[in-house]
This record gives sequence, structure tokens and C-alpha cells, in this order.
Amino acid sequence: MRTYVLIPGAGGAASWYWDPVASRLRAAGHDAIPVDLPAADPAAGLPEYAELVVAAAGDRDDVVLVAQSMGAFTALPVCELLPVAHLVLLNAMIPAPGETAGDWGRNTGSETARLAAAREQGYAEAVDLDTYFLHDVPPDVAAAGAEHEQPEADIAFEQPCPFVRWPDLPTTVLVGRDDRLFPAAFQQRLARERLGLEARVVPGGHLNALSEPDAVAGAVLRYPASPSAAGATR
Repeated sequence: MRTYVLIPGAGGAASWYWDPVASRLRAAGHDAIPVDLPAADPAAGLPEYAELVVAAAGDRDDVVLVAQSMGAFTALPVCELLPVAHLVLLNAMIPAPGETAGDWGRNTGSETARLAAAREQGYAEAVDLDTYFLHDVPPDVAAAGAEHEQPEADIAFEQPCPFVRWPDLPTTVLVGRDDRLFPAAFQQRLARERLGLEARVVPGGHLNALSEPDAVAGAVLRYPASPSAAGATR
């Protein structure tokens, strides 16, 4: 049995976002722990987020850390605090050492990629919740998330991601085929440039743990079980 510790992106609502995947991981015989983060607290930033993840993991062995989107900025410091067996990044803002989440978009060219994809595929260029996040999420699931919405305080965007070099552990990058916020081709390029990895494309958009939980759970289970999977893991 492995323990999957699930980190959410901006907004911090792991108990909503990760629950469909967590239930499938548990059905496969593993422990799954979604970690809610105090995203709206202006005094809580990356160090506090990392502490909450470490506390949630406790003394469990064989931890697989799974981070979505901005959750990668929490996952990297956690890797220096826990004996992580495998890191899985989903539609992730892959950070460089000392980079801030606020600078990440400019440093990586994510906005240019987003606008180009919107023009090519014919959806609105202005970012809104329905077009960029909920376009493939079932309406009932999307409606249930309204009570979990919260803003991400500025502090988490302003703090440098506190790691010096990428951790020496197996890492898997999963990319949503229909992600409109971070288009798949952009994410694949970023994984190559920053990690030297070929990312695996899975169904769904930016919130594909909600829209395609079977596919996401299957991918999460597959790669930690096979750390040497060619082209997907470092």
C-alpha cells in the first residue's frame, strides 16, 4: 500500500478537487490524503503550505506526492522535508529554484501560449471560470464547487519557491490534453526544458481530476508503480 498525498492548485480546496481521484486510489487499496490549504489567508504562504502537507503525511512510508497546477510550488519544498518516493505533477506550474509563482508566467511564456491556443481553437481570450476551468467539468460537479471557491492571497505568488535543485527522485509529469489555461504543447515543452522529461498526455482540461477522474487516477497509479516507465519518469 502506498500513501498518495494530494496537493491542490491556487485556491487550496483539495477536499473538493481531489476527492474523485482520492476515492479511486482508495478503491485500489491505497491511502489517499487530500490536503486543504489556507489559500485566502494573507499570512500563510509556501512554508505554511509545506508544513500542512508534511503534517498530513505524518510518519507514513512510501509517500507519493501529487501536485496540481500551482501546487507544484508547495510540492518542491515538501520534497526536502519528507522521504517522498515519487513526485507526480498534473497540469503543473513547474518551478525553477527560487522562482516565484508571480514570475512563472513571464519566465515560461505561458500567457503567449494560452492566447495562441485560444485563437487557434476559437474560444475567448479573456480568462473566465467557465471557459478555462470548467469547460469539460460535469455541471453538477462544477456547481458543487462553488462553496469551495476562495481567492489565493498574494503572499503565495510573491514568495520564492524554496529549493536549490530538483530533488533526486522519480518524477512524472501529466498533462491535460484539453487544458486551456496551460495548453498541452506548452506543458510538454516546459517539462522538456526544465526537467528533461517527456510528459504523458491524459484526457481532460486543467481540472481533469474532476472531469476525467478515472484517467487521472489510472495515470497516477500507473507510474509510481513503474518508476522506470520509459519517457515519463526521471
